[in-house]
Amino acid sequence: MLYDAYQFQDDMIAVFRNAARLLTNAGPVNGYGSWPMVSDTRRAFDASMEMVSRFSLTHARPEFGITSVRVGNRDVPVTEEVALRLPFGNLLHFKKDVDTPQPKVLVIAPLSGHFATLLAKTCATLLRDHDVYITDWVNARDVPVSAGPFGVEDYCEYVITFLEEIGPGAHILAVCQPCVQALVAVSVMSEDKHPATPRTMTLMAGPIDTRESPTAVNKLAMEKPLSWFKRMVISRVPQRFNGAGRKVYPGFIQLTAFIAMNMERHRSQHQKLYEHLAKGEVAEAKKIKDFYDEYFAVLDLTEEFYIETIDRIFQRADLATGNFTYRGRKVDPAKITRTALLTVEGGRDDICALGQTAAAHELCSSLRPHLKRHHLQANVGHYGTFNGKRWENEIYPVVRNFILAME
Repeated sequence: MLYDAYQFQDDMIAVFRNAARLLTNAGPVNGYGSWPMVSDTRRAFDASMEMVSRFSLTHARPEFGITSVRVGNRDVPVTEEVALRLPFGNLLHFKKDVDTPQPKVLVIAPLSGHFATLLAKTCATLLRDHDVYITDWVNARDVPVSAGPFGVEDYCEYVITFLEEIGPGAHILAVCQPCVQALVAVSVMSEDKHPATPRTMTLMAGPIDTRESPTAVNKLAMEKPLSWFKRMVISRVPQRFNGAGRKVYPGFIQLTAFIAMNMERHRSQHQKLYEHLAKGEVAEAKKIKDFYDEYFAVLDLTEEFYIETIDRIFQRADLATGNFTYRGRKVDPAKITRTALLTVEGGRDDICALGQTAAAHELCSSLRPHLKRHHLQANVGHYGTFNGKRWENEIYPVVRNFILAME
């Protein structure tokens, strides 16, 4: 019922969005667009209509938009190629033609209500010096029920399968939530002496041990029983979609929660957007629009993945307490002896606080000191660890040099 109600409301609002788009594109008011007063009035009106037309979410993955990258002293074209296609996610390869082979890096994107394109700028930066792949997750509402379930252990299996496809000698970089699954995958592969075990793993702002410096996100996950989450936020996909009948945690609920955490900031940004549009400040407006075009692109999570994440990662911290099992076997990060570990945390991260990612070092107790490194980036929040100027200028050089040292 929850999903149906949302879809009904969105269908109703679509009428007003479409009308606003038509009015925005209607041209100068009464032909007096050259009159300064009328021009100002028209811009204010168009700005209002554009704000109305943008009042929507999208459930389709945006484009990564990476068409070229600067390698050395030349711009190199970049093309996207699906290296492996699976029901719940694809292995996407950003191919480029370079003279010298570069280290292969698998970027492990979070499955938390947004598409992997949230890491588009992360990938664009990595592409300067690396051969980059990414886990491109599919919206669960588009996956037929016949494809079966997809839980936390299935995510781990996908990571292993993707590494097998890439081949020996790769590196992984996990952002946020999948730091746990990445560490599980490497632990299992290390114990099995798998030839595709990665050379390095970079874990960025992830909940390895949520008992360390609990945040509002952690507390929310802890204060309610699993039955509450199943009852209040799980819904069935409506009949109009390929995944009809599948139980999911809708992306629009996750987005609502994220916005509620920083409501004043989002209100302020939309006020600024209106003002830029009304003043004809196209470039400034585009920066805000580009961010929200990505931010408002949401995907649904399968019920089992969401509930298992709450239960096994946030409430019980199974990996940190030594109780995580994968396909019936106990997972032991101490089996990792050759995969070098880099952890990255943001000093102002209010989603994965200080110590939660660094906890991986204690778990990987068999790694020699020269194979471990921790980087604390002052004055950045959660998104700042993998996006923005400090990622570009301060964090990325650490990641690049760490990978290069293990080549």
